[in-house]
Amino acid sequence: MRPQKVLDKEILISLSKVFRDKGYEGASLQELAEATGLKKASLYHRFPKGKYEMAKAVFTHIDHWVEENIFLTLKNESNTPEKRLKDGLTNIKILYDEGKETCVFNSFSTQTGLSLFEQSIKNSMIEWINSFTEIGLALNIPSKESKEYALETLIEIQGSLIVAKGLNDISVFAKTLKNIELKYLRGQL
Repeated sequence: MRPQKVLDKEILISLSKVFRDKGYEGASLQELAEATGLKKASLYHRFPKGKYEMAKAVFTHIDHWVEENIFLTLKNESNTPEKRLKDGLTNIKILYDEGKETCVFNSFSTQTGLSLFEQSIKNSMIEWINSFTEIGLALNIPSKESKEYALETLIEIQGSLIVAKGLNDISVFAKTLKNIELKYLRGQL
């Protein structure tokens, strides 16, 4: 087999950019091919099920990154809860490029994308909530409040990305992450 000219990770990052910018329905095969620097035939060779398989690979790639860099960071008991929270929020900034990137949940939540990825989106959101619930508990926030904080955190992160994009003002995202940090640290008993 010939060595691949474009590394798989680079392809997934390029595909991710198109899906984040255009959404599942709006991303054309031509745009996906151009973004990767591959011809459509080469993309189909790597992803025989077409756009669906490309989107699934992107979602899986991002899911793994989030698991390693956000969820495991928040759960890493070798660090203090305060450090885990700060490091997790720093990695969220990286994931969303300081608020410049659209969330993949949003990109895949339109009609066709949602019907294809609904369970994956739901599972990911549940894990976000569980991870932030755990950090709340580690910060000695009572169970009920930790669960409420976690759901609010997911809503605040997702909402701030939309508002930052709509206002063309990434400071909205940065302020939201800072407010999340302060809320968790103030909530400590």
